[in-house]
Amino acid sequence: MTTVLPMMPDSTTSTQPVPDFFSPQVREARRFYLDLSPPARQPLAVVCGGLERSAVDYSIERADFSYFAIELVVRGKGTLLLSAQEVPLSPGTVFAYGPKVPHQIRTDPDDPLVKYFVDFTGHRAGTLLRQQDLEPGTSGRVSAAGEIQRVFDELIRNGLRSTRRTPQLCAALLEYLLLLIGESLSTWEAAQTPAYATYERCRQCIETNYAALTSLPQIARLCHVTPAYLCRLFRRYDHQTPYQLLMRLRMNFAAERLQNPGTLVKQVAAEFGFDDPFHFSRAFKNVLGLSPEKFRRLR
Repeated sequence: MTTVLPMMPDSTTSTQPVPDFFSPQVREARRFYLDLSPPARQPLAVVCGGLERSAVDYSIERADFSYFAIELVVRGKGTLLLSAQEVPLSPGTVFAYGPKVPHQIRTDPDDPLVKYFVDFTGHRAGTLLRQQDLEPGTSGRVSAAGEIQRVFDELIRNGLRSTRRTPQLCAALLEYLLLLIGESLSTWEAAQTPAYATYERCRQCIETNYAALTSLPQIARLCHVTPAYLCRLFRRYDHQTPYQLLMRLRMNFAAERLQNPGTLVKQVAAEFGFDDPFHFSRAFKNVLGLSPEKFRRLR
Protein backbone atom coordinates (compact mmCIF):
# COMPACT_ATOMS: atom_id res chain seq x y z
CA MET A 1 0.00 0.00 0.00
CA THR A 2 1.27 3.46 -0.85
CA THR A 3 1.31 5.95 2.00
CA VAL A 4 0.11 9.49 1.53
CA LEU A 5 2.86 12.09 1.41
CA PRO A 6 3.11 13.91 4.77
CA MET A 7 1.14 17.15 4.76
CA MET A 8 1.82 20.48 6.39
CA PRO A 9 0.80 24.12 6.04
CA ASP A 10 1.26 25.37 2.47
CA SER A 11 4.92 25.84 1.64
CA THR A 12 6.48 27.27 -1.50
CA THR A 13 9.36 29.46 -2.57
CA SER A 14 7.26 31.41 -5.08
CA THR A 15 7.10 35.17 -4.63
CA GLN A 16 3.64 35.41 -6.19
CA PRO A 17 0.49 35.76 -4.08
CA VAL A 18 -1.13 32.49 -3.05
CA PRO A 19 -3.80 31.64 -5.67
CA ASP A 20 -7.25 32.73 -4.53
CA PHE A 21 -8.75 29.51 -5.91
CA PHE A 22 -6.91 27.44 -3.28
CA SER A 23 -9.64 26.32 -0.89
CA PRO A 24 -9.31 27.50 2.73
CA GLN A 25 -11.56 24.62 3.84
CA VAL A 26 -8.72 22.17 4.37
CA ARG A 27 -7.23 20.76 7.56
CA GLU A 28 -3.79 20.12 6.07
CA ALA A 29 -2.20 20.61 2.68
CA ARG A 30 1.02 20.25 0.76
CA ARG A 31 0.65 22.52 -2.25
CA PHE A 32 2.89 24.34 -4.71
CA TYR A 33 2.30 26.93 -7.39
CA LEU A 34 4.49 28.11 -10.22
CA ASP A 35 3.82 30.74 -12.90
CA LEU A 36 0.07 31.47 -12.79
CA SER A 37 0.22 33.09 -16.25
CA PRO A 38 2.66 31.03 -18.31
CA PRO A 39 3.42 32.14 -21.89
CA ALA A 40 0.63 31.18 -24.30
CA ARG A 41 3.14 29.56 -26.67
CA GLN A 42 4.00 26.81 -24.14
CA PRO A 43 2.58 23.42 -25.17
CA LEU A 44 2.09 22.24 -21.57
CA ALA A 45 2.66 24.11 -18.32
CA VAL A 46 1.87 23.07 -14.75
CA VAL A 47 0.41 25.97 -12.80
CA CYS A 48 -0.02 24.39 -9.38
CA GLY A 49 -0.74 21.13 -7.61
CA GLY A 50 -0.76 19.41 -4.29
CA LEU A 51 -2.40 17.17 -1.75
CA GLU A 52 -5.26 18.30 0.50
CA ARG A 53 -7.01 16.82 3.53
CA SER A 54 -10.46 18.36 3.57
CA ALA A 55 -12.10 19.99 6.53
CA VAL A 56 -15.55 18.71 7.45
CA ASP A 57 -17.17 21.71 5.71
CA TYR A 58 -15.16 21.39 2.48
CA SER A 59 -17.32 22.54 -0.42
CA ILE A 60 -16.37 24.00 -3.81
CA GLU A 61 -18.80 25.30 -6.39
CA ARG A 62 -17.45 26.90 -9.56
CA ALA A 63 -19.16 27.87 -12.81
CA ASP A 64 -15.81 28.19 -14.57
CA PHE A 65 -12.11 27.61 -14.02
CA SER A 66 -9.08 29.23 -15.58
CA TYR A 67 -7.05 26.05 -16.10
CA PHE A 68 -7.41 22.37 -16.87
CA ALA A 69 -7.45 20.23 -13.71
CA ILE A 70 -7.21 16.61 -12.64
CA GLU A 71 -8.03 15.35 -9.15
CA LEU A 72 -7.51 11.91 -7.60
CA VAL A 73 -9.25 10.80 -4.40
CA VAL A 74 -7.05 8.62 -2.17
CA ARG A 75 -9.08 8.62 1.06
CA GLY A 76 -12.51 9.56 2.32
CA LYS A 77 -15.84 10.07 0.62
CA GLY A 78 -17.81 12.88 -0.96
CA THR A 79 -19.93 13.84 -3.94
CA LEU A 80 -19.08 15.45 -7.27
CA LEU A 81 -21.50 17.20 -9.59
CA LEU A 82 -19.85 17.32 -13.01
CA SER A 83 -21.53 17.83 -16.38
CA ALA A 84 -24.94 17.55 -14.67
CA GLN A 85 -24.05 14.08 -13.36
CA GLU A 86 -23.66 13.33 -9.67
CA VAL A 87 -20.75 11.01 -8.94
CA PRO A 88 -19.93 9.51 -5.52
CA LEU A 89 -16.31 10.15 -4.60
CA SER A 90 -14.21 7.40 -3.03
CA PRO A 91 -10.59 6.21 -3.20
CA GLY A 92 -9.60 5.59 -6.82
CA THR A 93 -11.98 8.17 -8.31
CA VAL A 94 -10.34 10.51 -10.81
CA PHE A 95 -12.02 13.44 -12.54
CA ALA A 96 -11.16 16.32 -14.84
CA TYR A 97 -12.55 19.79 -15.36
CA GLY A 98 -11.43 23.02 -16.96
CA PRO A 99 -12.58 26.22 -18.60
CA LYS A 100 -16.37 26.48 -19.01
CA VAL A 101 -16.97 23.26 -17.05
CA PRO A 102 -19.16 23.88 -13.96
CA HIS A 103 -18.37 21.60 -11.04
CA GLN A 104 -19.26 21.09 -7.39
CA ILE A 105 -17.15 19.09 -4.93
CA ARG A 106 -18.32 18.30 -1.41
CA THR A 107 -16.85 16.10 1.28
CA ASP A 108 -18.61 13.68 3.56
CA PRO A 109 -18.17 15.33 6.99
CA ASP A 110 -17.96 11.90 8.62
CA ASP A 111 -15.19 10.74 6.26
CA PRO A 112 -13.40 13.82 4.83
CA LEU A 113 -11.75 13.63 1.44
CA VAL A 114 -8.00 13.39 0.92
CA LYS A 115 -7.16 14.11 -2.70
CA TYR A 116 -4.38 15.10 -5.07
CA PHE A 117 -4.83 17.76 -7.71
CA VAL A 118 -2.87 19.39 -10.52
CA ASP A 119 -3.87 22.46 -12.54
CA PHE A 120 -2.26 23.10 -15.91
CA THR A 121 -2.57 24.92 -19.23
CA GLY A 122 -1.01 25.02 -22.70
CA HIS A 123 -2.13 24.38 -26.26
CA ARG A 124 -1.54 20.61 -25.89
CA ALA A 125 -3.42 20.28 -22.60
CA GLY A 126 -6.87 19.57 -24.00
CA THR A 127 -5.54 17.14 -26.60
CA LEU A 128 -3.60 15.16 -24.00
CA LEU A 129 -6.70 14.81 -21.83
CA ARG A 130 -8.82 13.63 -24.74
CA GLN A 131 -6.18 11.09 -25.75
CA GLN A 132 -6.51 9.51 -22.28
CA ASP A 133 -10.35 9.52 -22.38
CA LEU A 134 -10.39 12.14 -19.65
CA GLU A 135 -11.88 15.14 -21.40
CA PRO A 136 -12.83 17.97 -19.00
CA GLY A 137 -16.22 17.15 -17.51
CA THR A 138 -15.61 13.40 -17.21
CA SER A 139 -14.80 11.08 -14.33
CA GLY A 140 -13.80 7.47 -13.82
CA ARG A 141 -11.88 5.08 -11.64
CA VAL A 142 -8.27 3.96 -11.87
CA SER A 143 -6.93 0.51 -11.07
CA ALA A 144 -3.33 1.68 -10.58
CA ALA A 145 -4.02 4.32 -7.93
CA GLY A 146 -0.81 3.52 -6.04
CA GLU A 147 1.43 4.13 -9.07
CA ILE A 148 -0.46 7.30 -9.95
CA GLN A 149 -0.16 8.55 -6.39
CA ARG A 150 3.62 8.09 -6.47
CA VAL A 151 3.85 10.29 -9.58
CA PHE A 152 1.71 12.94 -7.89
CA ASP A 153 4.12 12.82 -4.93
CA GLU A 154 7.08 13.33 -7.26
CA LEU A 155 5.26 16.22 -8.95
CA ILE A 156 4.75 17.92 -5.58
CA ARG A 157 8.38 17.40 -4.54
CA ASN A 158 9.65 18.97 -7.74
CA GLY A 159 7.10 21.78 -7.60
CA LEU A 160 8.23 22.74 -4.11
CA ARG A 161 11.93 22.77 -5.09
CA SER A 162 11.41 25.71 -7.45
CA THR A 163 14.66 25.36 -9.39
CA ARG A 164 15.47 26.59 -12.88
CA ARG A 165 14.26 23.32 -14.38
CA THR A 166 11.17 22.91 -12.21
CA PRO A 167 8.68 23.95 -14.95
CA GLN A 168 10.12 21.44 -17.44
CA LEU A 169 10.30 18.66 -14.84
CA CYS A 170 6.71 19.26 -13.75
CA ALA A 171 5.46 19.31 -17.36
CA ALA A 172 7.24 15.98 -18.05
CA LEU A 173 5.80 14.44 -14.88
CA LEU A 174 2.32 15.67 -15.80
CA GLU A 175 2.51 14.00 -19.21
CA TYR A 176 3.66 10.77 -17.54
CA LEU A 177 0.83 11.10 -15.02
CA LEU A 178 -1.75 11.47 -17.80
CA LEU A 179 -0.44 8.35 -19.56
CA LEU A 180 -0.64 6.32 -16.34
CA ILE A 181 -4.19 7.49 -15.70
CA GLY A 182 -5.27 6.70 -19.24
CA GLU A 183 -3.75 3.22 -19.04
CA SER A 184 -5.77 2.20 -15.97
CA LEU A 185 -8.93 4.31 -16.38
CA SER A 186 -12.42 2.83 -16.45
CA THR A 187 -15.59 4.87 -16.90
CA TRP A 188 -17.64 5.61 -13.81
CA GLU A 189 -20.53 3.57 -15.23
CA ALA A 190 -18.31 0.52 -15.82
CA ALA A 191 -16.86 0.89 -12.33
CA GLN A 192 -20.32 0.39 -10.82
CA THR A 193 -20.67 -3.15 -12.21
CA PRO A 194 -20.17 -6.26 -10.03
CA ALA A 195 -17.54 -7.46 -12.51
CA TYR A 196 -15.39 -4.37 -11.96
CA ALA A 197 -15.76 -4.70 -8.19
CA THR A 198 -14.55 -8.30 -8.48
CA TYR A 199 -11.62 -7.22 -10.66
CA GLU A 200 -10.56 -4.58 -8.11
CA ARG A 201 -10.85 -7.11 -5.29
CA CYS A 202 -8.73 -9.62 -7.19
CA ARG A 203 -6.08 -7.05 -8.13
CA GLN A 204 -5.85 -5.88 -4.52
CA CYS A 205 -5.53 -9.50 -3.43
CA ILE A 206 -2.58 -10.00 -5.80
CA GLU A 207 -0.90 -6.76 -4.72
CA THR A 208 -1.25 -7.72 -1.04
CA ASN A 209 -0.19 -11.38 -1.28
CA TYR A 210 2.21 -11.48 -4.24
CA ALA A 211 5.14 -12.68 -2.15
CA ALA A 212 3.30 -15.92 -1.31
CA LEU A 213 1.71 -16.54 -4.72
CA THR A 214 3.41 -18.40 -7.56
CA SER A 215 0.73 -19.42 -10.08
CA LEU A 216 -2.56 -18.46 -11.70
CA PRO A 217 -4.51 -21.29 -9.97
CA GLN A 218 -3.22 -20.06 -6.60
CA ILE A 219 -4.39 -16.53 -7.36
CA ALA A 220 -7.81 -17.77 -8.45
CA ARG A 221 -8.28 -19.89 -5.30
CA LEU A 222 -7.32 -17.00 -3.06
CA CYS A 223 -9.72 -14.68 -4.92
CA HIS A 224 -12.52 -17.31 -4.93
CA VAL A 225 -12.95 -17.22 -8.72
CA THR A 226 -12.04 -19.59 -11.54
CA PRO A 227 -8.78 -19.02 -13.45
CA ALA A 228 -10.74 -18.49 -16.69
CA TYR A 229 -12.99 -15.82 -15.16
CA LEU A 230 -10.01 -14.09 -13.55
CA CYS A 231 -8.30 -13.85 -16.95
CA ARG A 232 -11.48 -12.48 -18.54
CA LEU A 233 -11.68 -9.75 -15.90
CA PHE A 234 -8.09 -8.68 -16.58
CA ARG A 235 -8.64 -8.70 -20.35
CA ARG A 236 -11.62 -6.40 -19.84
CA TYR A 237 -10.22 -3.97 -17.27
CA ASP A 238 -6.41 -4.17 -17.36
CA HIS A 239 -3.50 -4.09 -19.79
CA GLN A 240 -1.90 -7.30 -18.51
CA THR A 241 -2.85 -10.80 -17.37
CA PRO A 242 -3.13 -11.59 -13.65
CA TYR A 243 -0.01 -13.73 -13.91
CA GLN A 244 1.93 -10.89 -15.58
CA LEU A 245 0.92 -8.58 -12.73
CA LEU A 246 2.02 -11.18 -10.20
CA MET A 247 5.41 -11.67 -11.86
CA ARG A 248 6.01 -7.93 -12.18
CA LEU A 249 5.36 -7.44 -8.46
CA ARG A 250 7.49 -10.44 -7.48
CA MET A 251 10.44 -9.51 -9.70
CA ASN A 252 10.38 -5.87 -8.57
CA PHE A 253 10.59 -7.08 -4.99
CA ALA A 254 13.34 -9.53 -5.96
CA ALA A 255 15.26 -6.63 -7.51
CA GLU A 256 15.10 -4.81 -4.17
CA ARG A 257 16.51 -7.90 -2.42
CA LEU A 258 19.35 -8.17 -4.93
CA GLN A 259 20.49 -4.67 -4.03
CA ASN A 260 21.49 -5.83 -0.55
CA PRO A 261 25.27 -6.38 -0.39
CA GLY A 262 26.26 -10.04 -0.18
CA THR A 263 22.90 -11.39 -1.33
CA LEU A 264 23.29 -14.25 -3.80
CA VAL A 265 21.02 -14.79 -6.79
CA LYS A 266 20.35 -18.39 -5.73
CA GLN A 267 19.27 -17.16 -2.28
CA VAL A 268 16.73 -14.76 -3.75
CA ALA A 269 15.55 -17.45 -6.17
CA ALA A 270 14.90 -19.81 -3.26
CA GLU A 271 13.10 -17.10 -1.29
CA PHE A 272 10.69 -16.64 -4.19
CA GLY A 273 10.00 -20.35 -4.62
CA PHE A 274 12.29 -21.05 -7.58
CA ASP A 275 14.11 -24.37 -7.21
CA ASP A 276 16.16 -23.61 -10.31
CA PRO A 277 18.16 -20.31 -10.25
CA PHE A 278 18.24 -20.41 -14.07
CA HIS A 279 14.41 -20.40 -14.17
CA PHE A 280 14.43 -17.43 -11.77
CA SER A 281 16.96 -15.56 -13.93
CA ARG A 282 14.85 -16.11 -17.02
CA ALA A 283 11.71 -14.85 -15.26
CA PHE A 284 13.64 -11.84 -13.91
CA LYS A 285 14.92 -10.95 -17.40
CA ASN A 286 11.45 -11.34 -18.96
CA VAL A 287 10.07 -8.73 -16.56
CA LEU A 288 12.96 -6.27 -16.11
CA GLY A 289 14.82 -6.72 -19.39
CA LEU A 290 18.16 -7.88 -18.00
CA SER A 291 19.49 -10.80 -15.97
CA PRO A 292 19.94 -10.62 -12.17
CA GLU A 293 23.72 -10.60 -12.63
CA LYS A 294 23.63 -7.67 -15.05
CA PHE A 295 21.16 -5.88 -12.78
CA ARG A 296 23.54 -6.17 -9.83
CA ARG A 297 26.46 -4.87 -11.90
CA LEU A 298 24.28 -1.99 -13.05
CA ARG A 299 23.52 -1.10 -9.44
